[in-house]
Amino acid sequence: MLKMISKPAVKLVERYLPDPYIFVLLLTLIAAVAAIAVERQTPLAVLRFWGDGFWGLLTFSMQMLLVLVTGFMLASSPPVKRILQKIAGTAKTPGGAIILVTLVSLAASWINWGFGLVVGALFAKELARLIRVDYRLLVASAYSGFVVWHGGLAGSIPLTIATEGHFSADQIGVVSTGSTIFAFFNIAIVACLFIAIPLVNRMMLPDEKDSVYVDPSVLNDEPEPVGRITRPAERLENSMALALLVGIPGLLFLLDHFLIRGGSLNLNVVNFLFLFLAIVLHRTPRNLLNSLNEAIKGGAGIVIQFPFYAGIMAIMVQSGLAESMSEWLVSFATATSLPFWSFLSAGIVNLFVPSGGGQWAVQAPVMLPAAEALGADIARVAMAVAWGDAWTNLLQPFWALPVLAIAGLKAKDIMGFCLIQLFITGAIISVGLVWF
Repeated sequence: MLKMISKPAVKLVERYLPDPYIFVLLLTLIAAVAAIAVERQTPLAVLRFWGDGFWGLLTFSMQMLLVLVTGFMLASSPPVKRILQKIAGTAKTPGGAIILVTLVSLAASWINWGFGLVVGALFAKELARLIRVDYRLLVASAYSGFVVWHGGLAGSIPLTIATEGHFSADQIGVVSTGSTIFAFFNIAIVACLFIAIPLVNRMMLPDEKDSVYVDPSVLNDEPEPVGRITRPAERLENSMALALLVGIPGLLFLLDHFLIRGGSLNLNVVNFLFLFLAIVLHRTPRNLLNSLNEAIKGGAGIVIQFPFYAGIMAIMVQSGLAESMSEWLVSFATATSLPFWSFLSAGIVNLFVPSGGGQWAVQAPVMLPAAEALGADIARVAMAVAWGDAWTNLLQPFWALPVLAIAGLKAKDIMGFCLIQLFITGAIISVGLVWF
């Protein structure tokens, strides 16, 4: 049945979903018109919100570009490629490949969202080299695992409210991760998704006549062999000693960060780890630079689109539109149903404000007073916002850009499959938030 449903969904998305750049332009216009029509903002005010906020994600944009680049360099190093090949070799059938890539992506995304995006995409490419399987579904399966990230170890909302001095600490205090990430209801949701998502992806596997395959030779990114070294500069470029003299201190810094100073895992630390592992594992600067030249080709979408999303976020937040949307949905709620409506509102807001931390800043002033007034579980409401933020990433191509860049596909190629997962995971998460 899922195979029958996914086929028209894939065709619908392939026909009507525009390139992510067009998508962000349309979202910009929708947000601007809604701010004028609903919030009674003047066109000049909306223009100023947009322009002033346009560069608000520069740091995050660079972080995301580095997630793509450093992750690619690490995964393309000979030792990591051998590990990925060994794991990929355990899949013997197309269905097995779909299930395996989904599980790997789910596990990696639960640990850290940046890690999950890169590992899932690169593992999908490795599987495609070994097994003849629909490449669109393979990459979609790798991306679908990303939906668990906000319920995992790097979830920005639960980690924020577990931090001393967070912006809503005076209102709710510090909420430990034992009440959010490691609460029974959250673990139950994660467990159900670990079972359902791989099975659903497997059941969507198209028949051979409907499948789209990729030539494995196209996926080959082996570096050019090093020729005869004649210049002193070439000796430096191919010096293993130089790479180790820089790479090993970087790894020692991470040991100090985690073991001695008790530091946490964040996006900067993940990028630092990826980079210095890549420096060491590629063995020479020249090998690393060859990998970098391949990796950077896929970063164009991130560079051009993220500033537009920053502008959209500024319109949504400063005009009051995001707050109004949240208030309207919460107005239907009771103490029992508030987590569901919080989840749904977060999913809608996420289409315009695709940032976990930024979204909590927008929605917390609405959700927390509502939870207090209704006597709802604040930790559960916070996790409902977190899950809503992660959920509609299956429809919002913002986070798919690194995956698509690595895989060499377009959003329309995978989003039809992700649309089916959107409905199924939405039902599972909703039930878990209300009944578990």
